[in-house]
Amino acid sequence: MTAEWLVEIDIDWPPGRGEQLRRELAEAEGRRARELASAGLLVRLWRVPGRWANVGLWRAEDATELHAALCSLPLHPWMQVTVTALAVHPSDPQSPQPASP
Repeated sequence: MTAEWLVEIDIDWPPGRGEQLRRELAEAEGRRARELASAGLLVRLWRVPGRWANVGLWRAEDATELHAALCSLPLHPWMQVTVTALAVHPSDPQSPQPASP
């Protein structure tokens, strides 16, 4: 069964690493995100205004699969990642049927 995860990512780009490298890695990051979305792992993604950060809804079979996907991101070495496992809420308006509490 596929689990859902809320993933918060902040990029901590060190001073002096170079703007050209930052741009190249950001482009590679976008390509990899599209691949993960095509594979069904990255479901939604939102920017956090004013920061180099994002919040995403991810789906993975387990924490190991999610970890591998996150580690495959080109900017991973500069990421601060917070992962929260999600469970179905009985009052979720998007849920096809009520879950037991």
